[in-house]
Amino acid sequence: MSKKKLGFGLMRLPLLDAEDAGSINYPLLEEMVDTFLARGFTYFDTAWMYCNGKSEEAAKRVLVDRHPRDSFTLTTKLPAYMLKKEEDREWLFNEQLKRTGAGYFDYYWLHDVNSESLKTFEALHCFDFILEKKKAGLVKHVGFSFHDEPKVLDEVLTRHPEMEYVQLQLNYLDWDSIGVQSHGCYDVAEQHGKPVIVMEPVKGGTLAKVPQEVEDMLTAADPAMSIPSWAIRFAASHSNVFMVLSGMSDMAQILDNTGYMENFVPLTHEELGMMHRAAGMINSKIVIPCTGCSYCTVNCPQNIAIPKYFSLYNADMQEDPNKGWTPQPGYYERLTLSFGKASDCIKCGQCEAMCPQHLPIRKYLEDVAARFE
Repeated sequence: MSKKKLGFGLMRLPLLDAEDAGSINYPLLEEMVDTFLARGFTYFDTAWMYCNGKSEEAAKRVLVDRHPRDSFTLTTKLPAYMLKKEEDREWLFNEQLKRTGAGYFDYYWLHDVNSESLKTFEALHCFDFILEKKKAGLVKHVGFSFHDEPKVLDEVLTRHPEMEYVQLQLNYLDWDSIGVQSHGCYDVAEQHGKPVIVMEPVKGGTLAKVPQEVEDMLTAADPAMSIPSWAIRFAASHSNVFMVLSGMSDMAQILDNTGYMENFVPLTHEELGMMHRAAGMINSKIVIPCTGCSYCTVNCPQNIAIPKYFSLYNADMQEDPNKGWTPQPGYYERLTLSFGKASDCIKCGQCEAMCPQHLPIRKYLEDVAARFE
């Protein structure tokens, strides 16, 4: 099976209802998956929580049940927040096999390793558990996704050199970010000899809709390339990157991404420099660096649509201050008919414990409420 550097992330799928992440448009998704495979791409990534818990089942329906098992590779992950005792590991793994119908997983990760979740993973011997599954032939390769600082990553890889891969958030906006530290984490993985799978290369769509001056610069550099293509190619241009995941939600994204990644050519030194300039220009305008992963909403007792509100807030803050009326307050008001308001936050902090970006969500919700309510 040939290996191309573009993977299909089954996290942001085409929906029948934009307000319901589980309302997957299966006919369209089937067409997208078929096109992806027909163009020679084989890597798919899912997880327990994606699409309101429907992503693994979607992988079965559109991929496993419709294509030969040796024609694709599938990754899923063991989530720490579901683990209370050692017995939970086996139940979860077996349920994932059932959900996906895959028979085995080509890649299996510990999901979202950080300084806090690491305590759970080690206390419940989860590193040993996934190695046992590999020995039993139910997993081909083991590793973990990671959201923390380089120092923690170095500690994890030093204590667990048996892990084969590391999945990292990496994009040109976060490369030198003091919060995400993509560059530092990439360097640690490379020093330990661990290939990197990239998540959030377009930062939840942020790098698909860049400020006008950035769009003008990128378009002038190569009019044939789409704006998000620069972000994905930036990630793929690093030599220790094994795979770049893209969450694709329509056929246009499939055709665009597979088009330039089919015969991928790394960015030049000059182009990489341009991407760093673009990052500086974008960072000067983004207020809340949320990727829209929705981990924060999993256990929110007030059912607050946190990523949606943050996206509206960022968009409103980027409006021309002389414009007067903007559409974002109206979108916010309509969302509050189905979800809790930002001001409904009870400050429990569960969202911040789940946030891979370590954002001060409670403070940001106060800002959202002050602007829209």
